[in-house]
Amino acid sequence: MLYDFLFPQSFKGKGVSVLILALRVFFGVLFFVHGVDKMMNFEQLSRHFPSVLGFGSYMSLMLAIFCEFCCSIFLIAGLMQRIILIPMIISMGVAFFDVHDAILPEGELALIYMITFFILFLIGPGRYSLDYLIDTRIQKLRKLK
Repeated sequence: MLYDFLFPQSFKGKGVSVLILALRVFFGVLFFVHGVDKMMNFEQLSRHFPSVLGFGSYMSLMLAIFCEFCCSIFLIAGLMQRIILIPMIISMGVAFFDVHDAILPEGELALIYMITFFILFLIGPGRYSLDYLIDTRIQKLRKLK
């Protein structure tokens, strides 16, 4: 048992799905809190929010709120995970490389989010997600035909 723990041959099973769920919920909630904060202080932030990619402060703030508030809800639920992670990864990439000029430690949080979201993108939502439930239902319907 210790050998299997130290030298795992595969990353399947309930234990890995629980870890994926924990990552999704933890980082999703943290990201959601950033979005709520931006929504609550929208008027103040819209005046001086960084204008990125030529969108202007107002539109950049709206896109940030969409990524941080809306996408994080989908991430927590594991619904359309790989699709919604794309704007989240892009948002954190822009924050790290454009807003913070890829300077550490100033852009460290954006880099951590970006890497975590990229890893979640690669490994998928896991067994404990709405994506898994939807896939299971679709597979059952295909077998009935």
